Amino acid sequence: MAGWMRLVGLLLALVPGLALGAIELDADSVRHPVERELRFVRDDQSALGVEQVLALPASAWRDNVNDVFSRGYNDAAWWLRFDVRRLNVSHDRDLLEIAYPVLDHVEVWVLNRGKVQAHYLMGDKQPFASRPIAHRYFLVPLQMQVQETYTVVLRVRTASSVQVPITVWENRAYVAHDQLRLMGLGLYFGAMLVMVLYNFFVFLIVRERNYFYYVMYVLSIMLFMASLNGVAFQFLWPRATTWNDEAIILTLSGTVLFGMLFTMRFLQLPRYLPWLMPVMRLLIAASVLIMSATFLLTYDVLIRLAVVVGALACLGGLLASAVRWRQGDATARFYTIAWSFMLLGGFVLALNKFQLLPQNLFTENSVLFGSALEVVLLSFALAERINEEKRLRFNAQQSTLEAERKTRHAQAEALDAQRQANERLEQRVQERTEALEEANRRLAELSATDQLTGLRNRRYLDTLLHEEFQRCHRYSRSIALLLLDIDHFKRFNDSYGHMVGDDCLRAVADSLRQAVRTEVDRVARFGGEEFCLVLPETDAEGASVVAERIRAAVQALDFHVDGKPVPVTVSVGVAALVPASADDVQLLLLNTDKALYEAKAAGRNCVRLAS
Repeated sequence: MAGWMRLVGLLLALVPGLALGAIELDADSVRHPVERELRFVRDDQSALGVEQVLALPASAWRDNVNDVFSRGYNDAAWWLRFDVRRLNVSHDRDLLEIAYPVLDHVEVWVLNRGKVQAHYLMGDKQPFASRPIAHRYFLVPLQMQVQETYTVVLRVRTASSVQVPITVWENRAYVAHDQLRLMGLGLYFGAMLVMVLYNFFVFLIVRERNYFYYVMYVLSIMLFMASLNGVAFQFLWPRATTWNDEAIILTLSGTVLFGMLFTMRFLQLPRYLPWLMPVMRLLIAASVLIMSATFLLTYDVLIRLAVVVGALACLGGLLASAVRWRQGDATARFYTIAWSFMLLGGFVLALNKFQLLPQNLFTENSVLFGSALEVVLLSFALAERINEEKRLRFNAQQSTLEAERKTRHAQAEALDAQRQANERLEQRVQERTEALEEANRRLAELSATDQLTGLRNRRYLDTLLHEEFQRCHRYSRSIALLLLDIDHFKRFNDSYGHMVGDDCLRAVADSLRQAVRTEVDRVARFGGEEFCLVLPETDAEGASVVAERIRAAVQALDFHVDGKPVPVTVSVGVAALVPASADDVQLLLLNTDKALYEAKAAGRNCVRLAS
């Protein structure tokens, strides 16, 4: 053994050109993906040992040019190596992470100065307890001395897709990062489990087969993702190394099987799209055959078939839902959007496994993201479908009851002739009553409206003030009153005539109507050229703001007489109080009127607030 170590050290000393340059870790290095520093050798016969690989010339090693080492599906063994060196002491331990949990055989050697410092045998063909660190990914501890260069050599052979995402982590940084990933997985599996339990209980209640297919579909997706992410191997079957691969095939095929059964029944394909049924039945049959062959054929053959069938199932489901949506099925829109997410996630994963897309956080978890969104949207779609069927049944029952009613009516038509005559008479009386009520309503409206300006009149104002004072007194709320008087209106009438004066009153009324911005504020003609605004729930400050806005709006009126502009202004008195009793109306009117006279005495075209 010692002689072999010396040989290895001699070979490494003779071929320094093998190293691209060591990964240098300083005190701030907490995460370093091993990408461009990685070199590899393909061993098609899986016959080389570590001493033979290390003895290979530099020309035999190839540089990795991808972000992640990925070589799709093949039977070869792959040798990987890189050098790493810590420049200074900052951490107790570093970790080597291989973040792809379904690799069958992973062997790691850590060498320093030609000697093997550590050797680890891992992979999902080994019991989970044999891993140096209990984790769903493959973790290797790296104990490195300062300024020492270490060579890490890996041998990977697997029936799954050959993907080896390698990262060197500082221990504490990895723990913090992994907690976030665990939280994401926990939220995902928790949400999926809630969907399974909720819809299973709904199935027990309504006995609708769609819910059973949906529950089995979600359960299959959840177990597939748990197997693909190494969670199932860690917590459910840590010793079942053979079953770990078979579970991926079974759950993926189960997803296709129950997904197609759910699609056929949910979208009512036998009734509306019979031409698509042979394709759906073929996909179901293919899924059943793959599940049946799980224990007979090898994993690398079955996983490729399962991925292809899954991709075709996604396309078939999307095509069926799009056609049904076009046919007018309202619930198919939820299904189409949901299936689009699943289709996108499935295709991204398939392209990733066949090495057509790079391995990264999105491509590796595309099915996880897509399936979570799809499951939630399908739950909405299923609930909408059940509601739609209930509405259809209710309408059918109503139609049946209506038909029975018409039959009974026809049989009793002769006996009901007199009753119908009475009903017509009552209907006419009712129509006359309603017409009279409408006339009375219009009469009341006219009696409360000023005919010249279209505003409410003094009678309406008195009633409104009484009601608002009672309410504001009951709830101790403030009420404000504005009295407006058109400045020099008598002189205006004497100068231009009463017809122009009426036009002026209407213009001011329109300005007041536009200035009232809330539904609870009311404006009325108080008499002559005076107008009144009632502002419930308004204090003196707020009423002053409204008054100033009204004064400015009237002053800005574009009023012309014989083509010449004529200025129009108003004086405004403002008062507000919280009624001590419901009879304080006259007090508020008196204060507002005093404030109006103060505004006139101050030169008009101004606002005065009663003290």
